[in-house]
Amino acid sequence: MTAPVSPSVLELGTAGLVEDYRHQLGKGQPGTFDALLDRHGQLRPGWTSLIGALEALGKAGRDRQQDEIQRLLAENGVIFNMHDNTQGRAWRLDPLPWVIDQTHWQALEAGLTQRSRLFNALYQDIYGARTLFDAGMLPTQAILASPHFLLACHGAKPNDRPAINFHGVDVIQDAKGQWRVMGDRLQAPSGTGFALENRILMARALPEMYRNAPLKRLAGFLDKYHRTLTVLAYQHRDNPKVVLLTPGPATPRYFEHAYLANYLNIDLAEGQDMVVRDSQLWLRTLGGLQAVDVVLRHCDDAYCDPLELRGDSQLGVPGLLQAARSSGVAISNALGVGVLELPALADYLPALCEHLLGEPLLLQAANPQTPTATAPVFDNPMQRLTPSTLNLRCFVSRTPGSVSAANDHASHYHVMPGGLAWVGAPGSPSLASPVVKDVWITADTPQPHVSQLRQARGPVVATRDGTDLPSRVAESLFWLGRYGERLDARSRLLREALLRLLEVDQDDIADQLLDELLLILDIATRDADGEPSKAPRVGFIQKRDALLAQFDDSHPQALSPLFAQLLGNARSIRDHLGDDSWRVLHQLRQRMNSMHPGHDASAARRTCEALSAQLAAFFGLCNETMPHHYGWRFMDIGRFLDRVLGLLSLLKLTLNAPPSPGLALWEVVLATTDNFTAYRRRYRSELHPAAILDLLLFDETNPRSVGYMLKRLERQIDRLPGSSSPYRNAERRLMIQANAALHLADIGRLSHLTETPEAQVALGQLLDALIAPLSALSDAISHSHFSHVERPRQLVSMEPGA
Repeated sequence: MTAPVSPSVLELGTAGLVEDYRHQLGKGQPGTFDALLDRHGQLRPGWTSLIGALEALGKAGRDRQQDEIQRLLAENGVIFNMHDNTQGRAWRLDPLPWVIDQTHWQALEAGLTQRSRLFNALYQDIYGARTLFDAGMLPTQAILASPHFLLACHGAKPNDRPAINFHGVDVIQDAKGQWRVMGDRLQAPSGTGFALENRILMARALPEMYRNAPLKRLAGFLDKYHRTLTVLAYQHRDNPKVVLLTPGPATPRYFEHAYLANYLNIDLAEGQDMVVRDSQLWLRTLGGLQAVDVVLRHCDDAYCDPLELRGDSQLGVPGLLQAARSSGVAISNALGVGVLELPALADYLPALCEHLLGEPLLLQAANPQTPTATAPVFDNPMQRLTPSTLNLRCFVSRTPGSVSAANDHASHYHVMPGGLAWVGAPGSPSLASPVVKDVWITADTPQPHVSQLRQARGPVVATRDGTDLPSRVAESLFWLGRYGERLDARSRLLREALLRLLEVDQDDIADQLLDELLLILDIATRDADGEPSKAPRVGFIQKRDALLAQFDDSHPQALSPLFAQLLGNARSIRDHLGDDSWRVLHQLRQRMNSMHPGHDASAARRTCEALSAQLAAFFGLCNETMPHHYGWRFMDIGRFLDRVLGLLSLLKLTLNAPPSPGLALWEVVLATTDNFTAYRRRYRSELHPAAILDLLLFDETNPRSVGYMLKRLERQIDRLPGSSSPYRNAERRLMIQANAALHLADIGRLSHLTETPEAQVALGQLLDALIAPLSALSDAISHSHFSHVERPRQLVSMEPGA
């Protein structure tokens, strides 16, 4: 499985890891099946090269390998749950795969395909003829009392499509080595994305071992699965629209949803992204409503349609069930399959299998107390292998050619040659496991590589405009830009405030500047009694504590809440961000997680500098890697809209403020807006209001000036969908208003800012005239592009006899 390993190394391996493992097994229950060693204590087929290679690495080499695996997991954003917007929880991927030989795998494979056939037949009867109820072959009371039994789904699945196209089955090996079923996953079978990511990470961490290994690959299974989804479509067979329905970023498995949608090259959509009209499902896009042919759902049954199922659901699409009932959309898997997951069915399955398929049930159920087999897992220090209990989730897919088949045969199903394995007691949830494993199914010879990009089977219509982008994605990109700028602006202001804090004892001017910066940041200090106060002359300790409090989440405008908003929007468009952009975002998350109010002022200032640099790197990569279509334009609009509003507010609070700090405060303005170097290059060391105003307001060649940002916003807005109309929409009118205010400003009058009150009044009026239309621009864009206001429609006919 790897490059040749010398006999001496293999002997060391046997004498090291394996001998220690054999010794541990000897202390366990005699006669228990073990995945690594047979009953004679010898290595089973497929393990020798793996163990030898890992032993040859040594402790230091295994540590490096594990660090690389965990680094890749973190950089790729592989997280099981995301209830904490900044943390989440990753797992530890064991560097030793679980090797299953062909004999054991073939027995499991036969049982899995039979189980899918059986469950398809069960669904047909439960939501069709219901003969099994009459025959007393079902736990009638348990089924009828279950919330997963959905009467609304009776007859909802068209007869020419299978109910179950994808089936997840959780299994274990018992103490005798026999496969036992712990549960079925039919409503939203998850784990394929995690299994695929585990395999990719193993290939990167152990390239030689993986490349030469005679194991079955996963990509061929997913390629067939993708084709199965496309042939489910009732219309548009040449180029059907397939979407993956996800509950959204708050779900524990959102990473997998985004990863799988990206890998299968299908759209990731939430319920709010779609609408049913005339029994057809439509996706809301920037270009209008686009017909959806197939839904790969990762939402539980009852949440998919608030109109006919669970009325309080905000995850599904009203009318989805009626669209499926009318063949307006195909759903994989059919709604209502959740009833087949009931544990009460397990005891009835042997008789049902004989009755429906005429075959004995191959895979028996097991309870959590069943004695289990063992398998080797590295301990956390990577020093020894320990016998552990493994759970395995297997996946069964319908083959593309069998979707319209009249009968049901074992050859109509395809089993993923591997799966998601995790350490834990039998039946324990994968979410709770600390360790997962890649699963290798041995093959006679090394298997060929299967590309993610498939050979085209027909003509394709090239497209570049991005009008098929879901409106929600465009909105998330817009707010990603806005929160990125807010975080950057606040980091820069905090950096300057912390710098002045360090100079408080050295310069009275610095103390005055710090007071002004605290007011600009809207940070309340506390007086001697601990009460909030914005009085400028509080002590050093109070000012320091107020600034360092910005590094926790106690203030709604602190850094952590702002980053949580940025990260939430980034996660909702995970499949639209490049890998390098996501890695920088991960570095940002690490930086945020390392912050706490206990840092001193110097460390906090360095953190602010790093945040600005990493944000610049993130958006720079987005600019370099994202196609410059509508999605990128909305992100750019969000960035520059927030940047120009932030600059105008800063100018209003500083240049137009009482002149007590004078020129020193203007220097801070130049530094926080990244204009200090440009100003010094032009005007050397002299600060003059007219020159500052020209640089910050009117110079259209300066990317940080209001004039430049207005031009950029106008250019991007003119290229949005619907901008070809001869009539100006709300956002274009607002841009005209803002540009007119800037272009008609009396520059000569403003140049006397430090000399006459009239000049300060004029500047205040100009800033207000710019802030008003730009503040309204966000709502105008949202109304035009993110909100699909539609006329109410009558869903039920009121005609007599209808």
